[in-house]
Amino acid sequence: MKIWEFFENMNECVYASDIDTDELVYMNKKALRMYGIHSLDEIAGKKCYEVLQHCSAPCAVCNNKNLREGEFIEWRHYNILLDKDFAIKDTLVTDGGRRYRVEIAIDADAAGHDHECEEASRYENIEAMSNEALRIALQAPTPDMSLQVVLEYIGKALNGARTYIFEQNELGGDDNTYEWTAVGVEPQKDSLQNVPAEVCANWYRNFAENRHIVIADLEDIKENDPLQYETLKRQDIHSLVVVPLYDNKQVIGFYGVDNPPENALRYASNILHILGHFIISCIRRRDLMKELKVMSYNDQLTGLGNRYALNKYMSTVDENRSLGIVYCDVTGLKKVNDTEGHEMGDRLLKNACESLRRVFGDYGLFRIGGDEFLAAANGVTNEELRERVRLLREDMKEHGVNMAVGEVWTDKAPRNPDALLTEAEKLMYQDKADYYKRTGIDRRKY
Repeated sequence: MKIWEFFENMNECVYASDIDTDELVYMNKKALRMYGIHSLDEIAGKKCYEVLQHCSAPCAVCNNKNLREGEFIEWRHYNILLDKDFAIKDTLVTDGGRRYRVEIAIDADAAGHDHECEEASRYENIEAMSNEALRIALQAPTPDMSLQVVLEYIGKALNGARTYIFEQNELGGDDNTYEWTAVGVEPQKDSLQNVPAEVCANWYRNFAENRHIVIADLEDIKENDPLQYETLKRQDIHSLVVVPLYDNKQVIGFYGVDNPPENALRYASNILHILGHFIISCIRRRDLMKELKVMSYNDQLTGLGNRYALNKYMSTVDENRSLGIVYCDVTGLKKVNDTEGHEMGDRLLKNACESLRRVFGDYGLFRIGGDEFLAAANGVTNEELRERVRLLREDMKEHGVNMAVGEVWTDKAPRNPDALLTEAEKLMYQDKADYYKRTGIDRRKY
């Protein structure tokens, strides 16, 4: 496009993007060279914020809505990817019915601009980048996705190899719960579960005194922290910045960035500290959602799934595989409640639940009524189902549990399992009737 020929050989960086689509349509020779891009073909179809800021959404500092033809907006911007402070001039150009943002960026270092202004610009940009990360993350539908977005944004903004979150577990170790890796960097999360406490002990001593960790050269800690040195060396880490995560003034873990460029080491901790509060908020929301999910789908007394969980299970069974249903009803619950109290009745229900767990623990288990339990086994053979029911009866006898049992099997799981459940329930009631007939017990009192 001829309109861009004027900018091609300028000594300033120039780019143009479509204001309505954010598509990057032009970079002059200086800008291409500064970003290590060899031709305009490499940026074809890409967004300006993807190429220039390594972001996945429009920049928080974008001023497109304020641009006017024939007028320039002048401002300063520190680009952490290039470690350069720029004096910016933006304007609006219309051509062929399309509106373009044209930006001219003058390297403030090369132009001899005031160093103090440069530092102020950098810190302003840190705040802008943090706000942008929060804005993008808040659009994510779940806390897990919000955390992934923040890690990705931090990793790209700091030009790091990997960003991650570690959380302390109940065993006293550390679990790598989230990570983002740059292209070509091998993920480490799976191999960093339950990291022994002694590995990060020195870090936690610093965290207890409100200090963060900056390692500019891994070799610096080889002698005074050899265990951590070996752990990081195996991951091909040569530098990092890590900050603690606090919840109610207690350290619950840490998060950080691996192998940022030297210039980013000066600013990484600022960004990490600012976004740490948001990360804690996401972790809290995640834990609350997990707790609510457990409460929604699990029986509080036994820990088995409830009817909602059963419905969800049935909606996900493989219809091309078999399905076995074992319907159980605890006998004697009424008598125990009346004569020994509900606490003993609850214990009886828990004992019945444990019998089911020991035999059918690898399948779906549910409490679907006051004294009714159900096991659903997708993919079980008819012979195996019968054998497990036999083992269940033996286990109940051994542990003083008495349940009526009805079992049903089909070679292909039905789309609507209601008829199968009804048949299993019918057989359970028949087994219960046989028990009362055999023992001569008055079922109305039992």
